[in-house]
Amino acid sequence: MASSAISNVFGVEHSLTGKAWQWRGGNMDLGHSQPGQLDDVVTQLLLSRGVERDDIERHRNPTLRAFLPDPSLFQDMDLAAERIAQAILSEEKITVYGDYDVDGATSAALLIRLLDQLGVAADYYIPDRLLEGYGPSGEALVRLGEQGSSLVVTVDCGAMAFDALQRARDAGVDVIVVDHHKCASELPKAVALVNPNRLDESDEGAAHGHLAAVGVAFLLAIALVRTLRQRGYFESRREPDLLGLLDLVALGTVADVAQLHGLNRAFVAQGLKVMAKRDNIGMSALIDASRLKRAPMCSDLGFALGPRINAGGRVGESTLGVRLLTSSDPDEARAIAEQLSQLNEERRAIEAIVQAEAEDQIASQHNRSVLTLSGAGWHPGVIGIVAGRIKEKTGKPALVVALDSETAEGKGSGRSIPGVDLGAAIIAAREADLLVAGGGHAMAAGLTVAESKLDEFADWLDEKLARDVSRAQASLALKIDLAVTPRGLTPELVGTLEQAGPFGVGWPGPKIGVGPVRIVRADIVGQDHLRLIASGDDGASLKCIAFRAADSDWGQAILHGAKGRKLWLAGRAKIDDWGPTPKAELHLEDAAWAD
Repeated sequence: MASSAISNVFGVEHSLTGKAWQWRGGNMDLGHSQPGQLDDVVTQLLLSRGVERDDIERHRNPTLRAFLPDPSLFQDMDLAAERIAQAILSEEKITVYGDYDVDGATSAALLIRLLDQLGVAADYYIPDRLLEGYGPSGEALVRLGEQGSSLVVTVDCGAMAFDALQRARDAGVDVIVVDHHKCASELPKAVALVNPNRLDESDEGAAHGHLAAVGVAFLLAIALVRTLRQRGYFESRREPDLLGLLDLVALGTVADVAQLHGLNRAFVAQGLKVMAKRDNIGMSALIDASRLKRAPMCSDLGFALGPRINAGGRVGESTLGVRLLTSSDPDEARAIAEQLSQLNEERRAIEAIVQAEAEDQIASQHNRSVLTLSGAGWHPGVIGIVAGRIKEKTGKPALVVALDSETAEGKGSGRSIPGVDLGAAIIAAREADLLVAGGGHAMAAGLTVAESKLDEFADWLDEKLARDVSRAQASLALKIDLAVTPRGLTPELVGTLEQAGPFGVGWPGPKIGVGPVRIVRADIVGQDHLRLIASGDDGASLKCIAFRAADSDWGQAILHGAKGRKLWLAGRAKIDDWGPTPKAELHLEDAAWAD
């Protein structure tokens, strides 16, 4: 359905997915522009992502020098650095307590590798997802103290661990928390709690609330090295290579779906350069296990490398990720990386079963703004992925809860949509005594709920977020960056667009409108992917693929209703490098009738 509305790209007000197509910035119709009419494409992409014109060059090539803040501006950062420095100088035993996901594994690996360069053989502890759950437990912290650790540094966890940290304090174990999850107004008792999302953080510190835990850990590494330098520690010792740790920062940042703007974008841009050197033996093995034949790109971190690290914590052994990323033995690293790949395949099979059962419940909740889906026997290691899939499928925040009959509790994981702060709502539900535990970010959250309170919690959450969801859905639109004819979709254009990257959440990849076209061939590949060959009025053809779209309403409309009709297409331009000559293709996200 098309309209002559001037503000809509190609006049599309209601696409096959129900969206209006709007320019993200200004009109970037390259198929009808005159020479000199437009800013260069990269400049326009930066401007449309909120960059001020006089700040273009800083964002065109994001470097740490341009974006790195003074770590001391964050609450407790200097306290944390001083306490770790004291432990190093006093030869105390230090244990890094991580989480079992990619952000936790990379954060832990970063500190372990840093301490190793400082001459300290730190221990690490990663809890078992099924047996211990998320976050530090008091029992584990006390046990670490009994085993000789006088200092424990938690990474990617601890911001809400009140009971656990109190038990550690009572046992004489010092704990430093390095986290990025949302905090309550009261903080747990720790030697230092470094978290840009503390409610008492300065405005400048809070502006970095989008950092992943591994980014916060990197800032702590800078502060620690500076503190040791001031104490003369490097008068007879080589300083550690901090920049060499940026591959870990990049992987954790992208895999944790952190907002890729400002400092995070610099972390990822520079981290990809470090990763390409393959100096980290474990990272190199991970790249090989992912079957990449080139240097990793930003998308590879989220879709190839990250899921393999996550698989260890989801369905295998929680320590595998840290062991791989800290390994100095190529044979050991290769074996762990292959094991993680196998676990990732197992994870996919388990995920498919849970997703099918969860989707069976969607129809009964069609009138809800927030979906809360639950099932007995669901594997807790895949519920976050399933929640994300259902969120994408329905356009609503979704929580998936795995019920355990033995404990009469459920472990839940949720994913939200832009404009709906799920993490804050989960914290509010905990404070309202509806949850045993819970916390998270705006876009993702985790929780533990008594089965007897699950329905009450679901009703409460739906009512609390209904207005936010309605508001977010009302503004639903596909933002288009530029439009081209099929002949204009070239490898050269794709290369130009990538110069405005790296892209991710908060710094969206350029969406391209193409057309009008006719569908020459449409078929299904893989399990649920729609593949198209389209031909334009300019005589050029292009290949398109829409992932997980074959069973969707809009995918079915194209498969069965496009004969003899013209369409506009929209999606991300990518390079198809499988053949001898690289070609541009469109990763399709939406379509609209052009007649």
